[in-house]
Amino acid sequence: MSTRDDSRPVREEDAFDVEAVATWLRAHAQQNHLTYDLRGTPEVRQFPGGASNLTYLLEWDSQDLILRRPPVGAKARGAHDMGREHDIQAALAPVFPYVPTMVGLCRDESVIGSEFYVMERLEGTIPRRRLGFVASPDEIATLCERAWDVLVDLHGVDVATIPALAALNRGEGYVGRQVAGWTDRMSRARTDDLGDWSPITTWLDVHQPPDRGQCLIHNDYRFDNLVLSPDDLRVTGVLDWEMATVGDPLMDLGGALAYWVQADDDEYFGQFRRQPSHEPGMWSRWQIVEHYAARSGLDVTAEQWRFYEVFGLFRLAVIAQQIWFRYFHGQTHNEAYAVFGPAVAYLEQRCRRILEG
Repeated sequence: MSTRDDSRPVREEDAFDVEAVATWLRAHAQQNHLTYDLRGTPEVRQFPGGASNLTYLLEWDSQDLILRRPPVGAKARGAHDMGREHDIQAALAPVFPYVPTMVGLCRDESVIGSEFYVMERLEGTIPRRRLGFVASPDEIATLCERAWDVLVDLHGVDVATIPALAALNRGEGYVGRQVAGWTDRMSRARTDDLGDWSPITTWLDVHQPPDRGQCLIHNDYRFDNLVLSPDDLRVTGVLDWEMATVGDPLMDLGGALAYWVQADDDEYFGQFRRQPSHEPGMWSRWQIVEHYAARSGLDVTAEQWRFYEVFGLFRLAVIAQQIWFRYFHGQTHNEAYAVFGPAVAYLEQRCRRILEG
């Protein structure tokens, strides 16, 4: 099995008490009837990204585990609920074979200053800006198809039969709640340099379609949240369930494709690329929409898709603006976040161009 480890030394501001975690795990991992050799203090490294929840690799001599915790300075607990993220994956495991095994959830913030959970590490390659292994365009097209089929499979999970997932369902009106909710988040993350988003938010409010169903949606489905097997071009895992909920499947697809940067996109949008969506053989955004529609049985016209495309880009802009807000006010000093302000301005113009076209 070819694997790739993108972990790096832990950023100073993201460090935590490693021995406290090891002690807690030795006392609590056995409660899940799992057996691990957790003697001693693990080596800890951090995975790249981390604009939202932070992800760390815990390495013992015979065991690798993954720890997830909120970002330093996070105040909005609802947006960084470790228990929710843990419980969704635990509930999905019997019916969706792409989630890692949960090891333990720590609600006691005194251990490291925040809640956290620990899970098993999935073997494989996480493709970030590059695929991470050699494949022909035809093979990449096959991989692309399989990856989007996994999203269709997720949307096909019968949430009504799984109490922990059914509890996430707030019923009809998901699209409206999302438009209103993300508009409010943008307002609350306002900085002096934020442009005028009112024409876009007004258009979204006026043109919102009725819900196309209620299913479990990932809400952050990207190749860099997948674990791939280079040996047989399969998806072996789906990561980062922080924003998963029950809602409209096309809203999930629209959010996912906001991150899908094609080879023929403009140079500035190319800087947004965090996954190998530009590789020869990868599908275009519209090819993905057509494939999803055919596999799911949902009819989607190009005019209908315009709402989901604009909403996905708007939602991405709000996420970027929230991160920029933290950097702008000195809540984080990670210099990687310095580009998020200009990125929000670009996304505003991209949305306007779609509405004008």
